[in-house]
Amino acid sequence: MKIFYALVLIMSLVSCDKISETVSESMDTAKEKVQQKASEAVQQTIHDQINKLVNAESIAFNEVFQGIQNLQLDNLVGKKMTFPNGTPLYIFRYKTTDKTMLLDALVAQPTTDESKSKKTFEKIDGSDIVEKLAFLEKFVPANTIDLSFLDEMKKNPHIEYYKIVRFPNSSTVIMNPKSGMVYHFVELKKES
Repeated sequence: MKIFYALVLIMSLVSCDKISETVSESMDTAKEKVQQKASEAVQQTIHDQINKLVNAESIAFNEVFQGIQNLQLDNLVGKKMTFPNGTPLYIFRYKTTDKTMLLDALVAQPTTDESKSKKTFEKIDGSDIVEKLAFLEKFVPANTIDLSFLDEMKKNPHIEYYKIVRFPNSSTVIMNPKSGMVYHFVELKKES
């Protein structure tokens, strides 16, 4: 009889080990599936955001800046993108022959809140801007957005950077004074 109880006890222990092993394997499999799903969700979100960037819609300069007819802007290309929070970002690329006229016209734009606006343009250090664009370049798949101008910004010490705040528009103007090429980023600030 003692041998019978000993066999039952040994079989119970073996069964418990097998059950424990099965539960452990099931937990590991479930954990791997959850991690895989989370990774796929993150990849899909990144993919969706890149698609929004790549599929940016065209926009005319005068849709964002009304009343600027006397500016001579050549090779004008404008794109509107939307941040995940719904805030639009406008990107314009063009050439101008008169930097001062452009900056003065942007400063003269109407504002919805003079207390949040500035009455002058400000020349700024562009290293922060170059750093942000270089960061973006790392995440954008090759051949989706032409970021070749970033190389010029990194290598050309004569590139000038200006900030113009006319609430709700906040403009960053990046200009090559020799070629007249301008990259113009416009963020639409929200009321607080």
